Amino acid sequence: MSLAAEAFVSQMAAAEPWPENATLYQPLKEDQILLSDSASSLAVQTYLRMCGLPVQVVCRPNAEYMSPSGKIPFIHVGNQVVSELGPIVQFSKAKGHSLSDGLDDVQRAEMKAYMELVNNMLLTAELFIQWCDEATVSQITRHRYGTPYSWPLNLILAYQKQWEVRRKMNAVGWGGKTVDQVYEDVSQCCQALSQRLGTQPYFFKIPTELDALVFGHLFTILTTQLTNTELLERVRSYSNLLSFCRRIEQTYFESQKAGGAPSP
Repeated sequence: MSLAAEAFVSQMAAAEPWPENATLYQPLKEDQILLSDSASSLAVQTYLRMCGLPVQVVCRPNAEYMSPSGKIPFIHVGNQVVSELGPIVQFSKAKGHSLSDGLDDVQRAEMKAYMELVNNMLLTAELFIQWCDEATVSQITRHRYGTPYSWPLNLILAYQKQWEVRRKMNAVGWGGKTVDQVYEDVSQCCQALSQRLGTQPYFFKIPTELDALVFGHLFTILTTQLTNTELLERVRSYSNLLSFCRRIEQTYFESQKAGGAPSP
């Protein structure tokens, strides 16, 4: 997000308080949403719960095309529409709701570095497995992505998305990777997160957007059925990350009357 865009979002957001009828949009949960979108949506839901900001989750088959950036999820707050965790964090901060204000400059820089790690490794791995692993594409992705649409549009949209993601993989240097190499990247990312977390309840002394982001991805990996359990087992290897996910689930979902435990 550019500085000019951040300034514009902040100016628009500060004009009104957070409403009770804020809405978060994502694809259909049971039949359509994919691993990466489910993780990103859960991360935003977790962040908003950590901030104590109410939001209603609405599933739409065309949510991706409704989003101003083409990314999932996006929120509709008042007369503003904002997509993706980073801009949503800035938007809520402009309204006076921030989780990371208690961090110093060094901690804030470290937090951003770990968020980049998660986005560059876990999110990219999820996209790779969804669209570049042929078993997953044929058995899961193509059907779920195109399920709201009739033939041949369902196949056309799925192939179009697959081409788009594979082009992105080539651009970031992942085009030539094997799925085993991607699993190893996930392990390395989890190891770095596990070492940073240690025995702490959160990555810093207080919950931040980093905790929301990590929980969104790890919990979704742990609860999403794929063609095999390899990705799941990579996360399960780190007991403190499992405890972390359980803690976030209990604190922000099971203990809040507004909604039950997340179910990506």
